[in-house]
Amino acid sequence: MQLGMIGLGRMGANMANRLASGGHIVLGYDPVEAARKRYEAGGQKSVGSLDELLASLPSPKITWMMVPAGKPVDDLIATLAPQMKQGDIIIDGGNSNYKDTIRRAAELKLRGVQYVDCGTSGGIWGLKEGYSMMIGGDEEVVASLNPIFQTLSPDPDKGWGRVGPSGSGHFVKMVHNGVEYGMMQSYAEGFSILQHKEELGLDVHQIAEIWRFGSVVRSWLLDLIALALEQDPGLNDIAPYVEDSGEGRWTTTEALDLNVPAPVITLSLIERIRSREQNSFGDRLLAAMRQQFGGHAVKKK
Repeated sequence: MQLGMIGLGRMGANMANRLASGGHIVLGYDPVEAARKRYEAGGQKSVGSLDELLASLPSPKITWMMVPAGKPVDDLIATLAPQMKQGDIIIDGGNSNYKDTIRRAAELKLRGVQYVDCGTSGGIWGLKEGYSMMIGGDEEVVASLNPIFQTLSPDPDKGWGRVGPSGSGHFVKMVHNGVEYGMMQSYAEGFSILQHKEELGLDVHQIAEIWRFGSVVRSWLLDLIALALEQDPGLNDIAPYVEDSGEGRWTTTEALDLNVPAPVITLSLIERIRSREQNSFGDRLLAAMRQQFGGHAVKKK
C-alpha cells in the first residue's frame, strides 16, 4: 500500500521505516526540515509541503498523522480535509482525547472522509519489536487498512485489532496509559525500598535481572528497568522530575465520570505532579504545623 506519514519525529519515522521494510510505499512530511533530512538519510523519501504530499498520493489517499494531541491535530485536519475526496482516509496514530476523535470523525464523515483512530504503543522500540495498536473506526475501512496494521504489529495476528467505532481506539489507549502509570509507580516504589535498605548492600540491577525470569512481576517495563540500572546503577544523571502526556489525567477524569474507583492510577498521576515541586510550599507548611501544635523541630534551609 502507499500512504503519507505526517510527523517524522522519532516514533513517526520509525513507523514509516517499518512500513517501508514491509513493502509499503511511505512518503513522509514534517514541517521541520531537520526531521525530513533525518528521514531521508534512512533511505526514505519526504516532501516539503502537505500540498505536495497529497498530490503525490494515489486515490483513495491514506494519510497517517503522528502529531501532538489537541490543536495541532485540528489544525492539520483543517488543512488536509478540503483537499481530500470521498473515500480518502486519515489515521490519527497519536494520543488524542477520544472525545475530540469522536467529534473529528463526525465532521469528516460529512465530507465523505474516513477517520480512523489508532492508539499506538511501542515507543522507540516499535521499529524492532513492533507496535501494539488499538483501532477505532468503521469496520470496513479498518479492514481495508489491515496490511498496514499487520506490518506494524509484532505479529500479523497479534498485538492489534479494531476495538470499536470512532473514538474507541483512543479511549482504550487512554486506559492503557493509565494502567501504565500505575505499573511504573509500583515498580518505582519497590525498587526505592530496595535501594534504601543500605545495610543489606542490595544490587538493584541484579534483582531486576532475577525478577525478569519466572517471576509473576516480569514484564517489558521490568526489562527496561534492568537496562536503565545497568547503564546507570544510581540513576545519578536523571533528575527526579516526571512528566505526564495527559492520558493519565483523562483516565482519572473518566473514572470519576463513570463512578469507577481508580485509586492506584489516580495516585500515580499525583506522584508525577508532586515530582515537579522543587520547593514544596505544602511540605513546608506541614513541617510548620507540626512545630506549632507539637513543638517538633523543623529543618532550616
